[in-house]
Amino acid sequence: MKIAVLSRNKSLYSTRRLVEEGLNRGHEVRVIDALHCYMNITSANPQIHYHSETLDDFDVVIPRIGASVTFYGTAVLRQFEMMGCFPVNESVAISRSRDKLRSLQLLARKGLGMPVTGFANKPDNVPDLIKMVGGSPVVIKLLQGTQGIGVVLAETRKAAESVIEAFMGLKADILVQEYIKEAGGADIRCFVIGDKVIAAMKRQAAEGEFRSNLHRGGTASLIRITPEERRTAIASAKAMGLNVAGVDLLRSSRGPLVMEVNSSPGLEGIESATGKNVAGMIIEWTERNQKPWKTRTKGTG
Repeated sequence: MKIAVLSRNKSLYSTRRLVEEGLNRGHEVRVIDALHCYMNITSANPQIHYHSETLDDFDVVIPRIGASVTFYGTAVLRQFEMMGCFPVNESVAISRSRDKLRSLQLLARKGLGMPVTGFANKPDNVPDLIKMVGGSPVVIKLLQGTQGIGVVLAETRKAAESVIEAFMGLKADILVQEYIKEAGGADIRCFVIGDKVIAAMKRQAAEGEFRSNLHRGGTASLIRITPEERRTAIASAKAMGLNVAGVDLLRSSRGPLVMEVNSSPGLEGIESATGKNVAGMIIEWTERNQKPWKTRTKGTG
């Protein structure tokens, strides 16, 4: 197969590992920066140009699209799909998962457990919003935040009101969620490929921190997940339409709760914590499932 890895930086761990494993399995692999692509959008002969070259012969595209370039990155990925290239994750599924509010509504529709979450537009709704999610402490999240940035734990009702009103004053869209105290500053990252959880790790927040993201100083360790956690992770990825996903769960007194479904989960933490060749598993899944895309997606958006 000829594989395109959509990534802005070929030296990133996840990108390097996908290239290594693709080459190890006898494929031709090339890293493409989506922001340097430009497109000819036509029904007769859709094209992608890259540094004056036409990209027209890839069999598979593996998207590693950063949150800050989601709009343009998914547009390029859609163009690859229109050209008959098989996407490991579809553009529509990535867009779905990147919209935090939409993704939570989709998870709720599927009956999956998650922290009680509030969303409002006006400051005069704030006191009732805090009460609705169970009172302080509450977690306040920017809808556009990633890697723990824009996530605040408000310990008291007064602090919560002040933070929410400040964000609203800046015209920022936020979610207000109940704080799951029993999780103890830890979450579980389940790595889903296809219809299986192929690896899982526990991420523990640093001392004095409640965000468990590895970018915020959290640590990762191997963990054994329960059958319910496994089912929840698989169902969450399926609800987004993702073939490869990192599903973040909290262990609560009422069972596993979904925090987020990530469409471009990092490989370094999960491979280091579990010792598994996750990049190789992604390439292997692609080999089994790659098929002509154009005929299956005609007329879809």
